[in-house]
Amino acid sequence: MTAAPRPPRPSGPTPDVLAPARLGPVRLRNRTIKAATFEGLTPDALVTDALIDYHLRPAAGGVGMTTVAYCAVAPEGRTQRAQLWMRPEALPGLRRLTDAVHATGAAVSLQLGHAGPVADARSNRLPALSPTGGFSPVSLRRDRAATEEDLRRVVAAHAFAARLAVEAGADAVELHLGHNYLASAFLSPRLNRRTDAYGGPLRHRARLALDLARAVREEVGDRIAITAKLNMTDGVRGGLVPEDSLQVARWLQEEGSVDALTLTAGSSLLNPMYLFRGDAPLKEFAAAFPLPQRLGLRTVGRSFLRTYPYEPLYLLERAREFRAALALPLVLLGGVTDREGMDRAMAEGFAFVAMARALLREPDLVRRLGEDPGTRSRCVHCNLCVPTIYTGTHCPPAAGD
Repeated sequence: MTAAPRPPRPSGPTPDVLAPARLGPVRLRNRTIKAATFEGLTPDALVTDALIDYHLRPAAGGVGMTTVAYCAVAPEGRTQRAQLWMRPEALPGLRRLTDAVHATGAAVSLQLGHAGPVADARSNRLPALSPTGGFSPVSLRRDRAATEEDLRRVVAAHAFAARLAVEAGADAVELHLGHNYLASAFLSPRLNRRTDAYGGPLRHRARLALDLARAVREEVGDRIAITAKLNMTDGVRGGLVPEDSLQVARWLQEEGSVDALTLTAGSSLLNPMYLFRGDAPLKEFAAAFPLPQRLGLRTVGRSFLRTYPYEPLYLLERAREFRAALALPLVLLGGVTDREGMDRAMAEGFAFVAMARALLREPDLVRRLGEDPGTRSRCVHCNLCVPTIYTGTHCPPAAGD
């Protein structure tokens, strides 16, 4: 895809990022969203007080909505066993979480998805599903190629999980169609070499993503907002490319199955740092894994944990192409850390901005930006927070503040 020209400034006044806004049927107190980042705080695959506190901090700190990640739709769809998955037993804890966040004035979104080839089959004690099957660098075992029956079950599981989200008091769900999780893996020509109705042409590779979004919309209607996190590019050779991603976005828009898209990039399976940018802390990553993976990361880790320079709004240039082609509300992610960047996103037609690492460092950053627009984030993009997802996600430098 050739670079699109910068879209013209939208007609009318630029929205104030800190003023109330609508996301589908939901009214948010402002246009800032705490992005989904796996919290590592559900050891029994259920909500804990620590998980509630984790989301209370940015909620009390002023965000419009916080996103709970990662709420798997099936037990084999977890990235690892100590991860929340959506079933009736999870409802009481989820209700406690939504009630607590709502008391601060913020909204809550639950990120729904199936990890597919990113799932650790050894940890889950269940085979991981992938489009084609093959050796998994995550579990050091073979994935199982998903059958059509598996995929119908996964679609139904998304609808059921969305129903539970409504019962739990969530304001929105975010469908995970990125990072080479299951739906994203099906979109990837590199990972999807099927020859049936789920492989080959883009429309076939997009079938799972479109089916599950449609099923969720049919289940919840307009009772809650539905967003989707979609890769613009996988950032790997042979993966999903922007032209194909934009077509998938058009199909989602035409079907009316989502109220907004969060534009992301990268592959948790093949190139995770493409999303994060900044430092790639190889030693800390290796220490977080069991011995076999630890040795492998130390040996060949630089080919997996590549370093990409950080710059503010680093996904904006690519996201502009989607903004120019779509009418659907879009959420800008990646390097949003200050009021200047937020205002720029609004001026270029994005409806919301999402932040992750900056809010780990300073959960009250949005409130402080409202008080003083010149506030600068203290996040230095060292990415030392990323390996902590296995033991309780946090900003290690902040511990020394």
